[in-house]
Amino acid sequence: MRLAAFLLALPLFSQTAPPIGVDSHMDTLQRVLIDRADISRRSPVGHSDIPRLKQGGVNAPFLALWVPTYYKGAEAIRRTLDLRDAAQRLFDSHPELIALALNAADVERITRSGRIAAILTVEGGHQIDDDLGVLRMYYKLGIRSMTLTHFRNHNWADSSTDKPLHNGLTDFGKDVVREMNQLGMIVDVSHVSDKTFYDVLAVTSKPVIASHSSCRAISDVPRNMTDDMLRALAKNGGVVGINFGEGFLNPKDAETLKADIARVADEPTLTSKALDRYADEQFRKEQMEHPTTYATIDDAVAHIDHAVQVAGIDHVGIGSDFDGISAPPKGLEDVSKMPALAAALKKKGYADADIRKILGGNTLRVLREVTGK
Repeated sequence: MRLAAFLLALPLFSQTAPPIGVDSHMDTLQRVLIDRADISRRSPVGHSDIPRLKQGGVNAPFLALWVPTYYKGAEAIRRTLDLRDAAQRLFDSHPELIALALNAADVERITRSGRIAAILTVEGGHQIDDDLGVLRMYYKLGIRSMTLTHFRNHNWADSSTDKPLHNGLTDFGKDVVREMNQLGMIVDVSHVSDKTFYDVLAVTSKPVIASHSSCRAISDVPRNMTDDMLRALAKNGGVVGINFGEGFLNPKDAETLKADIARVADEPTLTSKALDRYADEQFRKEQMEHPTTYATIDDAVAHIDHAVQVAGIDHVGIGSDFDGISAPPKGLEDVSKMPALAAALKKKGYADADIRKILGGNTLRVLREVTGK
């Protein structure tokens, strides 16, 4: 059964509006920019396209504008704008299928028309080049969320996968959080160090999300959240989006992930189109990798259930990281398989209303609270 049909069949759901399925982190725009992928059609490659989003019932994805941390300064801004342009070309080419959503009301309006409501997010604070003016212009371009760091530290925040440099957020980093609160942009704490996480919660006046993180108690990787962090996130009113990456879910896969994190690669000394070509080659190389893994849909359910037990049912969502991970769990190979997750949660004993919260309602609430609509 498709997820949309599954949710519509639930007794508490209104038959007058379509169900809203939210994934708080997908990297599909990389394929649109780098490979000129036509995601209006079903593809044999990648984890997501519009037909598979519809089949999976995920009609409100957060689409990441991810720029590797080896893009520095103005180069990071340029690459961000290239990704924003790729998104705009998608919206302009297929207005009957997908549209930009700026708030929860837009998500409801767009999905009601049968289209995909895309929420845009920047994945890495280095992409503002230490400039609040750039952040404000990203907001003007329709971006409604930003992950504060990515793989490495930058000038105002520490990453979870780097050696501490600032002891969390700098004063300017705290200004970034305040500016995002003022603008109505969601602060995303996936990828940040534990100290940065707690610094954010001490500063923010609005709920935050960990858009694509799982539970460290089950899989001990630095990108995952401890139980104390989950409880603090719940107190803030925020949501953790469970990541489907194999190392985030299964302890055996985590060992490979931690080894990859520890391996420090030389950064290219390139600029402009030469840098883009390098990034494109790296992306394609990673997409070709299909490692042997252990993670299954049962691992995803275990992380969801653990997060619910610790943080509460109102603070857990889905942040698959589809198109940004090399090996999704068996049974959740791409976004079209999401009905299997709904069925597994139902079998686990979750009530219909609670499944709706996990599959979209909780993250939609945060979007509404942050944007005000």
